[in-house]
Amino acid sequence: MWAVVGLGNPGKQYAQTKHNAGFVFMRKLSKNWGTRLKKRKSSSKMIIIARDKERVLLAMPQTYMNRSGLAVKQIVQNYAIKLEKLLVVYDDFDIPVGEIRIRKEGSAGSHKGMSSIIKELGTNLIPRIRIGIGPFDLEDDASDFVLSPFRKDDKQKFNKSLEKACQAAELFLSGQAEKAMNLYN
Repeated sequence: MWAVVGLGNPGKQYAQTKHNAGFVFMRKLSKNWGTRLKKRKSSSKMIIIARDKERVLLAMPQTYMNRSGLAVKQIVQNYAIKLEKLLVVYDDFDIPVGEIRIRKEGSAGSHKGMSSIIKELGTNLIPRIRIGIGPFDLEDDASDFVLSPFRKDDKQKFNKSLEKACQAAELFLSGQAEKAMNLYN
């Protein structure tokens, strides 16, 4: 079974923020697949569907971003997800809006949600898609930046990056991670 987990913060006050790029991605992917996340299990909104003869769990942790690892650990344990079949999708302010980056493993960088996941799972061997929300000016406050909405002129670029991320996820789930990285990195 695959698990695709999009990171964000629960609550209406965070719904339109840059930091919720993972949640927006999950809603788009599930809509593309003709479903939506609804059950509340393992501290997440989720659904399990059949795709190409394999089951795929889609999830949005309902913990706050900095505690995403708690929900992801529950998902991995409760559904016996192998880490190479866990795909985490989240925002990254070091990547320009409109672009994505795909990695099979690596550090969390400055992302506290991914840091929490790495800490809870005890490894950085976790596939991920990072959705650009930058550029971030180092003189600005990081929290203010990620918890603000996209500027109107960046919204269209963000929507294009969501399309790329959905296509990359499809490739990843079909065992074509290298192709996804070559196309989108």
